[in-house]
Amino acid sequence: MDRPNRSVWTALAVICLVGALVAAFLLASRPMPWEGRTSQVEPAPVETPPLLGQAVAGEPGQPREEDPRFARMRARMVDEDLRGPGREIRSEKVLEVMRRVPRHEFVPESLRNFAYADHPLPIGHDQTISQPYIVALMTQLAEPTAKSRALDVGTGSGYQAAVLAEICTEVYSIEIVKPLANEARKRLESLGYKNVTVRHGDGYRGWPEKAPFDVIIVAAAPEHVPQPLVDQLAPGGKMVIPVGRSYQQLLVIERDEQGKVHRRPNIAVMFVPMTGEAQDRSR
Repeated sequence: MDRPNRSVWTALAVICLVGALVAAFLLASRPMPWEGRTSQVEPAPVETPPLLGQAVAGEPGQPREEDPRFARMRARMVDEDLRGPGREIRSEKVLEVMRRVPRHEFVPESLRNFAYADHPLPIGHDQTISQPYIVALMTQLAEPTAKSRALDVGTGSGYQAAVLAEICTEVYSIEIVKPLANEARKRLESLGYKNVTVRHGDGYRGWPEKAPFDVIIVAAAPEHVPQPLVDQLAPGGKMVIPVGRSYQQLLVIERDEQGKVHRRPNIAVMFVPMTGEAQDRSR
């Protein structure tokens, strides 16, 4: 066979080079398998559900109409973040209540899609709603019953008060930020919680005219345990409170049936500081 001349070889080389460049361009313009196509598509807009309180209001503990995806998100939160490995939430009563209370109703509308993630969320006025795990843990440590009268210090958006209201006979909740107190009162009423009373005030001194309390849960951190709150514990009652400045510790304070007060530490936590008289006394 005759060998092709140099011009033929040159033409073949040019054709191969052009073909290689075209193939490389086509491959580079396609997404690789591990990338998928998410980077090529605009994210779908987040659909905000209607306010649950506008749909129905019922007694605590009764099922409420809501977007089914929130029920699924809440079930995941309970099964993975509260009941899951490495977590200490073992009270079936607390787990059931956390599965029932619609946390998305207690956060700003723009944050509802994050309502069942296990972290705090801002609620305005430099305040936050506590992460679900901490709410569940504090409730479990306080051991509320159907006969309990509870004091909730630091109402915030009203979520902890709602959790307590699902278990206790009466809940009294105090919030030092007046707009938050007013909003929480309306929110709890719209959701059917008739056994919760919310007032604007300084929680350092508790609610003496409604004392004693079987359960006291404090959602803001003073530098020391307020003695008025200890004094308002009923025999057999428990208070759960974060204490400290930069580094805080969750304390369980219990008054036994003989009136003696016992304290035991729990986990390290981070809460907003308690303001008002607690802040004045720390200066």
